[in-house]
Amino acid sequence: MLEARDVSFLAEATHITACAAQCATTVITLGPLLFFSTDTGDAWVLDPEDSLARCLAKEGDALPTGITETARRFSVEWTAHYQIDGKVMIFSENSGHVRAVSGYPVVEITRAIERMGATR
Repeated sequence: MLEARDVSFLAEATHITACAAQCATTVITLGPLLFFSTDTGDAWVLDPEDSLARCLAKEGDALPTGITETARRFSVEWTAHYQIDGKVMIFSENSGHVRAVSGYPVVEITRAIERMGATR
């Protein structure tokens, strides 16, 4: 069991972008968030409760995390909403751009979300 002081969303974002740089598929849950990386070098953080998303890495290149963290709270500057439709993830960015991506680990992501008990 982790104590709150042992949890770092920024550290997890750094870890998942390192996985993406190695093109390793990884799915990790931490508190209310889900982090994942893909074999194409992408990495994302998701808030399954509200279907929010932020891209952390694209094709192996790390992007700004948009995560602010103190000892008592954290916030994420969400840049998109997501949905899973079969084997495709659809990202509706705040800019209005919509992107559908196949090949992400949707089975593992869906299972992790179910374990988290989040409703969508």
